[in-house]
Amino acid sequence: MVNYIHVSMGTGMVALGVMIQMRAGLVSFGQGLYFCVGGYAAGMTAKFLGISDLFVLLAIGVVAALILSAILGFLLRRYREIFYAMLTLAISMILFGLLSSTEELGSTDGFNLPTPTYLGWAPTGEVGRITLYILTCFIAIGCAIALNRFLKSPIGYVNEAIRENELRVEYLGTSAHKAVHITYMLAAVVSSIGGVLWSLVLGHVDPEMTNWTTSGQFVFVSILSGIGNVAAPLIGTFILEIVRVYAVEISPNTWQMILGSVMLLTIIFLPKGLWSLLTRKKKSKPQQTASAPAAGE
Repeated sequence: MVNYIHVSMGTGMVALGVMIQMRAGLVSFGQGLYFCVGGYAAGMTAKFLGISDLFVLLAIGVVAALILSAILGFLLRRYREIFYAMLTLAISMILFGLLSSTEELGSTDGFNLPTPTYLGWAPTGEVGRITLYILTCFIAIGCAIALNRFLKSPIGYVNEAIRENELRVEYLGTSAHKAVHITYMLAAVVSSIGGVLWSLVLGHVDPEMTNWTTSGQFVFVSILSGIGNVAAPLIGTFILEIVRVYAVEISPNTWQMILGSVMLLTIIFLPKGLWSLLTRKKKSKPQQTASAPAAGE
């Protein structure tokens, strides 16, 4: 169970990146790009420079994602809907092709990462695993809190306005392009942190991290969980991990069919995701209280 939580925390942060873009009406089918950039930046630093400190690897992963997203943001912020989705997918597949053909980085097999150290402390075995697990939980929760603050900031509200009517946002004197650019960079940073932590947990990176199937999984989680709260993608990723494990056990050859059925049922009965179950319950409570007979009647 701890391992499932640990892995889902890493991928859950990428789903968080997808979720904040969906708040602006943008669907990124290539978020695996920054998941991979974070993992490979950490892996290459360890492989070629011999650095294994977790905090240094995280910093390098974040800087790499920040620089790349700042450059690509100037292109992507001009596009919406299917064009935005296809462009993000195309860029991630370019990286997939480059990594798959680079023998120095292990081609399609990728390469292994060392066990991380922490400011000179190098725990091994069970102590090392628990330490990495605790730090991953703290970092994931910290990212979720920071993104929650972002969604309640002026730019967060502008994103919701862009989703509803971008033209009116421009009439009000706010730059929709700038808001989308900032959101894209923030999503990239969070996704790269997830990529670094996920890679260190598994001790391996490979080009599949930026393949379209991986990116599609993050969109799947965002739809499954809903975009109502930052906690939703983290919970949704954990549920997906559990469903996938049991689907493989029950039907090893057709487990994708079970996942597809879960997705179909979610879209039909919960179009706003699993999180809408909680919001429905909250809304129904005041009504029940109001309709309940007063004491003494």
